[in-house]
Amino acid sequence: MIPVEYFFILSGLLFFIGVFGFITRRNLIAMLISVELILNSVDINFAAFNRMLFPNGYEGMFFTLFSIGVSAAESAVALAIIINVYRHFNSDQVNSIENMKL
Repeated sequence: MIPVEYFFILSGLLFFIGVFGFITRRNLIAMLISVELILNSVDINFAAFNRMLFPNGYEGMFFTLFSIGVSAAESAVALAIIINVYRHFNSDQVNSIENMKL
């Protein structure tokens, strides 16, 4: 059996890679992928804490499934927004939408 600490290390690495990618990238698709990495690290934490604190319970697994569903909906909405931005500005860079007028 794999120790729970390894899952926490993996989750921490995924989280910091996601934060680094979100801060350094200017491409909207790359930023979306970075946000998904952050959400996946949270899902791993839910499952690992559930296994560590409540070995016979499934609360963390249900939170993980709910989080996966929310992140799938978030990805669909974000991709729709990115497609509309690309159609309007012909670019998927953050700099192209910074000059939008209200």
